[in-house]
Amino acid sequence: MMKNQIYTALLAAFSFLILVFPSFAQEKFGGVSLYTVRNEMGKDPKGTLAKVAEIGYKNIESADYRDGNFYGLTPEEFNKTLSDLGMSPLSAHMGSANLDNIDKHIADAKSAGFKYLVAPVPPMGLFKYDPATKSLSMSEDLDQLVSILKTMGEKCKAAGIEFLYHNHGFEFEKNSNGIVPIEYMLEKLVPSVVNFQIDLYWVAKAGADPVVYFKKYPGRFPIWHLKDMDAQGRFAPVGTGSIDFKKIQKQMKKAGMKYYLVEQDQTFDGMEPLEAIRISHGNLKKFGFN
Repeated sequence: MMKNQIYTALLAAFSFLILVFPSFAQEKFGGVSLYTVRNEMGKDPKGTLAKVAEIGYKNIESADYRDGNFYGLTPEEFNKTLSDLGMSPLSAHMGSANLDNIDKHIADAKSAGFKYLVAPVPPMGLFKYDPATKSLSMSEDLDQLVSILKTMGEKCKAAGIEFLYHNHGFEFEKNSNGIVPIEYMLEKLVPSVVNFQIDLYWVAKAGADPVVYFKKYPGRFPIWHLKDMDAQGRFAPVGTGSIDFKKIQKQMKKAGMKYYLVEQDQTFDGMEPLEAIRISHGNLKKFGFN
């Protein structure tokens, strides 16, 4: 009789949690970059995070850091908001980091609970954007870039946080000196100090094969950005375009992948960003990425 009463009480408590906290019953896996929902985060960060949690994502990458805050929330408040929703801070894209302020960036990233600090583009003016053509490029002074990244990585390592560099397409294209920047960086930067967050869409956009890099530089790519490419070459939800994720997925171990994050820089044809990451999440479950 006592066992039945205990069972009934536990069942009632679990049912209450599901009713009051729907996300409690939601299986969470994978991760998402908040850059995808940047407009929504700018208007209502806590409400948007609740919607992301409801979709079922576990790990979070931030893409907005200003005046010591993440989306207007202190590092501690941002961490608590994620924790209350059953999500975890994983990585922080911090494009404003430079050699003068890196210590402050590291301290705030750690206070928010992030495991990784990521340079989303070449830092300190080495990234170039042409608004007329909307083209992205980088400085050809690769030694300067390597030196900056090395110093940032060493500071991160000393503070107990890992440092990554995130690619676009231009790093995979030969510059005027015949050098492929990503290869130069991989060879000059040691894995104990700097590793890489590989963006599979941008690799495909550059006409490169990520598997080639996984085999040539094993263990260097602990976080992947997943997004697909539609027939027009535009960003698309994972599993709806031309990128062969199943083939790439087989190389997880070789690449050293520990985490993956859905990211979609832009959505098209009336699709809302939250719907895009919902579609990606559903397809990733089918692929077995969970």
